[in-house]
Amino acid sequence: MRMMKLGRSTDQRLAVLRNQASYLLWYGKIETTVEKAKAVQSFAEKIITLAVNSYKDTVKVEKQTVDAKGNNVTKEVINDGPKKLHARRQIMKKVYEIKEQKQNDESKAQFVKRTEDINHPLVEKIFNVYAPKYDKRKEETNNGGGYTRIIKTGNRKGDNAALAIIELI
Repeated sequence: MRMMKLGRSTDQRLAVLRNQASYLLWYGKIETTVEKAKAVQSFAEKIITLAVNSYKDTVKVEKQTVDAKGNNVTKEVINDGPKKLHARRQIMKKVYEIKEQKQNDESKAQFVKRTEDINHPLVEKIFNVYAPKYDKRKEETNNGGGYTRIIKTGNRKGDNAALAIIELI
């Protein structure tokens, strides 16, 4: 007999965890059942820990390009180091890609300009927003982890399932 956690087979369970962790990291909080929240908490904290431990690993590289006039131009570009690149690929395996949304007061040209250099918005948000925030918190409090919290909100009306909100601290 197969063991099923969360009442689902392995591939379905991992798909649910990836989906909920992706939305948790994108929006900052989601509402789900208590059991799923506990599973997502572990999954999401491992992703954030990967980013926190490697986001500073960058390498400066000089890149030569040809401009519109045909002149060779040397630019200094900051690339991911090997540790950060590996962490980025691991995170990309664990989360679904979420598209950047155009804001209400933003024109299409402004949206295109804002998002032209971003290939993977969720991964960029993890490395550029969450990793520095939680690394600073780690240095101040001298302990890592504890990036999320679960708040129990009561039971669902239809099936009486225990509900909770999981949010990033």
